[in-house]
Amino acid sequence: MTIRRLHWVYVLSLAGVLGLGALAVTPVRLESNEQVFEIPKGTWARRIAGDAVEILPDEIRLTLGLRDVLVLKNSDDVPQIFGPTLMMPGQSFRLPFEMASEYQFACTAHASGQMTIIVEPFPSTPWARLRWRVLEIMTSERLLHTEESA
Repeated sequence: MTIRRLHWVYVLSLAGVLGLGALAVTPVRLESNEQVFEIPKGTWARRIAGDAVEILPDEIRLTLGLRDVLVLKNSDDVPQIFGPTLMMPGQSFRLPFEMASEYQFACTAHASGQMTIIVEPFPSTPWARLRWRVLEIMTSERLLHTEESA
């Protein structure tokens, strides 16, 4: 490897380390603390017709102090049940969380009839912020693929 190439490898490596460091120490702020999911119109009809439609992920991750409110919108033609709540067509359900934990809910919009909500603590340390940002990117990619297949 030539000296010039080696120099660029060092420069790029240093830039990567500095970039990760900046992501780790920069405070996390979001415009909204809501994580919104919509049950699309025709979901129930597609399921009755035998379509294995997956509109909601198996688990939803929320973070206290950042994204700690789950909002479900029922745009379908039939009522949907989430936990103890009956959502009529056109209604939304807003569920804020105040404690980091794992929650299980019955959910008629989910193919398995169950949904897990994992509420994680606020990422207060640099490593926790970096981990949160990586998980946020991975989750948004997964949601994008779920919406494309629906």
